[in-house]
Amino acid sequence: MSGSIGWIILAFGLYLAMMIVVGAVCARGNNSAEDYFLGGRQLNGWVAALSAQASDMSGWLLMGLPGSVYALGTGQAWIAVGLFIGTVCNWLFISGRLRRYTIRANNALTLPTYFENRFHDRRRILLLISSVTIVIFFLVYTASALAAGGKLFNSIFGLDYKLALTIGACVILAYTFMGGFLAVCVTDFIQGSLMLVALLAVPLIAWGMVGGENIPAILEQSGVPGGAAGYLSLVHDGIGTYKAVDIISQLAWGLGYCGMPHILVRFMAVKDEKELRKSKGIAIVWVGLSLTFAILIGMIGRAYLYPQVLSNGAEESVFIEMIIKVFTQDISAPVIGGFFLCGILAAIMSTADSQLLVSASSVAEDIFKGIIRKDMDDKKVMNLSRITVLVIAVLAYIIALNPNSSIMGLVSNAWAGLGAAFGPTVLLSLYWRRINLQGAVAGIGVGALTVIVWDYMPLAGGQTLGAATGLYSLAIGFGLSLLAIVVVSLLTPAPTKEMLQEFEDVKRGR
Repeated sequence: MSGSIGWIILAFGLYLAMMIVVGAVCARGNNSAEDYFLGGRQLNGWVAALSAQASDMSGWLLMGLPGSVYALGTGQAWIAVGLFIGTVCNWLFISGRLRRYTIRANNALTLPTYFENRFHDRRRILLLISSVTIVIFFLVYTASALAAGGKLFNSIFGLDYKLALTIGACVILAYTFMGGFLAVCVTDFIQGSLMLVALLAVPLIAWGMVGGENIPAILEQSGVPGGAAGYLSLVHDGIGTYKAVDIISQLAWGLGYCGMPHILVRFMAVKDEKELRKSKGIAIVWVGLSLTFAILIGMIGRAYLYPQVLSNGAEESVFIEMIIKVFTQDISAPVIGGFFLCGILAAIMSTADSQLLVSASSVAEDIFKGIIRKDMDDKKVMNLSRITVLVIAVLAYIIALNPNSSIMGLVSNAWAGLGAAFGPTVLLSLYWRRINLQGAVAGIGVGALTVIVWDYMPLAGGQTLGAATGLYSLAIGFGLSLLAIVVVSLLTPAPTKEMLQEFEDVKRGR
């Protein structure tokens, strides 16, 4: 490894420099707030698809999920099943109608602005509530991505975790700060392509090295929980047989998709309906392959790395260890290994940049221009957005300073909060004509508060309700939010004729 480190550093250096150059080039095209936040609604199908999925999966895909499978077995794949179903439904049922509605709703540039325009919220209550919710949960989400970057540099180069965290954060900040949405999407397209190549190549090579027929026996020798048969079972969790609540909780991850601002904004930015149809197929194939091979990385990695057994949080570096072993020990190709390691960095960066930009748009476009300074021009909005990117990055950096932060845990909490707060409101705003402003406010508030109470307040004998019941907060939060929207909407005045006409226009494709 020591003789190869120079080539790996070279690969990382070239990759990081390329991302910054992309940011600088894209910065030239930012002439308005619409350019900075939505790339002028000019994304083509390929860029929209890969940037949406790359920004979605984050370091969780290449570190969190494989680490979970490595430690507990393929029963952890239920999360991937839920996410795949959620992705398919999001592209088929949300993407097209949301794009049309955001244009019909006075050309909304952000999700909070869409809510405001969709429900004719002249008091801007929705704008404030949704913007604050985005900033709170994206702080945690961005922290998970920065923590993953710190662990990556720490594992590969042996750098101090805080130094490694600082390097990753600075690069992400540089190109997001300069280039805005277009830079984020172009870099996400590059990163999504690199992620997929790394995901496909490394486990297949490792499979060939270890011999597929030998894997069950090696898994048994490695001391996997429940033995090889239990480890390879979809109904085993590493300790015992799954209960119904366990499978429901993992499948519930799929509910989060229709409430993720950093994914939904890609639908809003696609050039036209034709490009959007192209995006659907590309995105669904990409996510299907990526999730499948991420699971295989955890399973094959357990056998391939044996007699080394990763534990005490090191499980999340299984893919890193596989790449290093494949390309510095079994195959002498450290530069290729370096670029594949950049695939993990790509997963981390592609999510962090999107979250920073969405958070910045919520503060600058929605809160300051929407509520505090309504006469703010586009140039000031963009400058304020860049300042907000910096502030959010610093706060997320502080949260991520703990080297023992669990990537899976941070992502889980943020995903639940955003999905429960926004998912039901987005879904019903597109498909239920009777939903009104009061119902939307109730849905967002109930969804967000449910997750906070469920995950953070020790109300059950010193335990949180999530720990006591084993039920993922997104499942309960999504359900209660949906119920709140329906009940409150039916108990309050019906939408105006103008709102109903807009709904019919979008429904009929006008």
